[in-house]
Amino acid sequence: MEDTEFSKGERILLAIFGLIAVTILAGLLFAPELFWDDFFKIYIWDPIIKDAGESGDAGYSKVNTLVYILTMVAAVIVFQALFRKWQLPVDDRMVWALMSWVVLAPVLRVMEDADYFAEGVDVLFISPLIHIHLAAWLIISALIGHIGRKSHISMLSMLLFAYVAFTGLLVLPNVHEHDIGHFWVLSGSIAGAVMIAVVLHNTWDWQAIPRAMLAFAIGLITMGLGHWAQLASTPWVQDSGMMPRDNEIIWPVLVVVVLPLIVTWAVWRQGEEDLAQLRLTGNEVGLIPDGLTLEEWESTDRSEHPVEMLTPKAILATPMVAGMLFGQLCDGLATMVGIDWFGYSEKHPVSDAVIQFGNGLDVFGEGAWLFFLVKASIVTLIIWLFSQMRIERKQQHLRVLIVLAVMIVGMAPGLRDIGRLILGV
Repeated sequence: MEDTEFSKGERILLAIFGLIAVTILAGLLFAPELFWDDFFKIYIWDPIIKDAGESGDAGYSKVNTLVYILTMVAAVIVFQALFRKWQLPVDDRMVWALMSWVVLAPVLRVMEDADYFAEGVDVLFISPLIHIHLAAWLIISALIGHIGRKSHISMLSMLLFAYVAFTGLLVLPNVHEHDIGHFWVLSGSIAGAVMIAVVLHNTWDWQAIPRAMLAFAIGLITMGLGHWAQLASTPWVQDSGMMPRDNEIIWPVLVVVVLPLIVTWAVWRQGEEDLAQLRLTGNEVGLIPDGLTLEEWESTDRSEHPVEMLTPKAILATPMVAGMLFGQLCDGLATMVGIDWFGYSEKHPVSDAVIQFGNGLDVFGEGAWLFFLVKASIVTLIIWLFSQMRIERKQQHLRVLIVLAVMIVGMAPGLRDIGRLILGV
């Protein structure tokens, strides 16, 4: 079977997911009382509206948490098959590009937490809509990369047009909703456009699609951080009537961001030499040579092969591991610091159950310390599993999308938490 062909299992799963999607759409159209009034409105839409409203921070229920988990699993299965069929790149540079979009989500989400966006626009920056919404822009940037792959000027022009569309339609009009200054907003917006050009200039040897994805995301991140600076410089009254809190900043950033970066860098250094040696042999981490199936690979002793000898440590120096490790540590520490020292609360039922259990142990703080230990243990286990995992070339997209899912549930909420803490919202 060619790598671009769907397997029998994938065809079955795609058919099942397609049938479910058609059933839901038909139900919303022809039986709205059952599908919308009794389910989607109660468990999905109302929490989104509440989260975007004055009360903010609507908690997750067991029902919508399960729906979101199942949706993410389905998305990973569907998109890995489609990405493989479209022959999208899956190298380290693609992982860095995808990671930039994971970082972008909390940058924009914190702006919504600060009630920056006007009513009607704000729902686009609430989970899970923010991920669907940004996924559409990610696809647009990928298409721009594909279309403009032969011309640097064409790619830059199209990305700047998309950037102006995003900021002009969704972001900048909201500045008039608040009595604030404009210096950092405008400076950040201009700097974002400049950063798109800078990233393209410094990634000339990248494949076009991840290159465009990275440039667009970095531009939007820069624009968003300009809005963060404006909020810090000229705070506005939030929809709830509250002003941002004057939180301590330096030590939380050192604990939540710098410490995970140091740990991630130390782990990365452990695998650098082995990764370099592995790639000198023409191999990639965990990837068995072409022409062999996984069953054939495991049926013979391969302990002397570079893939088996070097992968366990080499994988530590890949952005896959770096993104997962930093993200999970950041999330765990941000939750611990936010709850135990700054009075924030956890809104995810599973995470809250872990925290409440830790609180019952009466060992340290409010119980969020146990959440951090669980996060650290889980990411350690995942990294170990990845180091032992051997895959065929056709399974690379699945591995990358699993990594992306882990980063979305770790890095995104972790950076959002520290962003809220820094800005006091």
